[in-house]
Amino acid sequence: GCSGVLMAKTDLESRFLMLWRLMANGLEPERNHRFDPKRRWRFDFAFHDQRVAVEIEGGTWSGGRHVRPRGYQADCEKYNRAVALGWRVLRYTGDDVTKRSAEMLDQVVYVLNQRRLT
Repeated sequence: GCSGVLMAKTDLESRFLMLWRLMANGLEPERNHRFDPKRRWRFDFAFHDQRVAVEIEGGTWSGGRHVRPRGYQADCEKYNRAVALGWRVLRYTGDDVTKRSAEMLDQVVYVLNQRRLT
C-alpha cells in the first residue's frame, strides 16, 4: 500500500481514476473541468450532468498549497463560487484515496445518485 508514502497530487488523481474505473459504473468524470467562464478554476474531476465535482487535495501533511493561508483562501473562493453555480464539491485527501478509498467511492456514488433524483 501507500501507507506512509507521500504521493504527488497527479499520482493521487490517477489512483482515484483507476479506482473509479474499477467500479465500472459507466460514469466517466471529466478531468480538469473548467467550471467558471470568468475564472481559470478547474475541478480535478467533474460529473457535469450531475454537477458533482471531486477535488483531490494533495499536500495535506506536507504543508502543501491547500493548507497554507493564501492557498486556503483561494480554495475557499473557488469552492464557494462552485456552490453558487450549483455544484456539489467533494474534497478528499491523499489518505482518503490511499487508505479509505471504499468509503470515498461510496460517498461519490451516493452524492451522484442524489443528484440524479433531483
